[in-house]
Amino acid sequence: MSNRDRIYLSSPHMGGFEQQYITEAFETNWIAPLGKNVDAFETEVASYLGCGGAVALSSGTAAIHLSLILLGVEKDDIVFCSSLTFVASANPILYQGAIPVFIDSEPDSWNMSPEALERAFKTYADKGRKPKAVVIVNLYGQSADYDRLKKICDYYEVPIVEDAAESLGATYGKQMSGTLGKFGILSFNGNKIITTSGGGMLVSDDLEALSKARFYSTQARDKAIYYQHSALGYNYRLSNVLAGIGRGQLKVLEDRISQKRDIFGLYHKMLSELDGVYFMPEKGFGKSTRWLTAMQIDSTKVGIEAHEVVHYLEKFNVESRPVWKPLHLQPLFNEADYFTDEVGRDISRELFLNGICLPSDTNMNQENQEFVIELIKKCFN
Repeated sequence: MSNRDRIYLSSPHMGGFEQQYITEAFETNWIAPLGKNVDAFETEVASYLGCGGAVALSSGTAAIHLSLILLGVEKDDIVFCSSLTFVASANPILYQGAIPVFIDSEPDSWNMSPEALERAFKTYADKGRKPKAVVIVNLYGQSADYDRLKKICDYYEVPIVEDAAESLGATYGKQMSGTLGKFGILSFNGNKIITTSGGGMLVSDDLEALSKARFYSTQARDKAIYYQHSALGYNYRLSNVLAGIGRGQLKVLEDRISQKRDIFGLYHKMLSELDGVYFMPEKGFGKSTRWLTAMQIDSTKVGIEAHEVVHYLEKFNVESRPVWKPLHLQPLFNEADYFTDEVGRDISRELFLNGICLPSDTNMNQENQEFVIELIKKCFN
């Protein structure tokens, strides 16, 4: 085991502006949920994205859950969802008693495959059913191909929930990631490109729906001088203190994107010429933030499996991670339907088996990154 300080995958990185908003919350005694920072954070994020409004919540998972509620997802409804993602993208489907159906990735972007999505729609249309929503995930800082995906969803008149938890700051054409569906989902978890420690946001142009989200997220309290509740509510709002952290973080978002892309650039420069190494492509339809640098390796060429590289790096106190284990391979969802990009080929599974997320920490200096690169070269062959 190395005595070197740990090199993280993606750790919180304070920019220096957070403390003033936190101090203001303390000095005004707005420690409880809601307050000036929450209101301002919502306004600032909506302005940055160019969308109608935003609701600051306790997590991105809460934002997905509320979006499904707002879309009327109920028990035994069908919801299509990307398979190559974190479980939080699909758990809210189960919260509603609905049935998840998983969609494969395409190799060109690693995001949801339009071919697989269309196949799923046709199959369920033949059964006389269609989903209430499609949850499309933007992986590792890159938007999915929304022109193609939205065309399919619009044909079947099914709304999109855009899970942009990993892609704040990315673009698709002239639009910001998070603004391409009926609802957009952001995450400010500790490992994201900006953080509030824990938190998330629901964004949309539908202000009436966002008003309902605020209602549901504050325990669905009716307008009365006493506590009266006519609907099921949730304790999902972000605290005023954490929103202050988010306001400070938002000021350095563009710097963080630049740093993440520089980190990717060095990895790509030093490793892409190795036989058997393939980095996650950046599609021409938009700009990726490269939140995490992800690559595939061909074990027949480099002489080592992807999971073995993760264990090797850990010996030197370097944190890396396999690409997400697809949800259709998770025991929790072992009875769920799954539609592949190509008949007879499972892209999501291939990416999981061969994929690695490399340390992409903006606190990491170039010397440490070069150390990681040399370790990777040493463990190949």
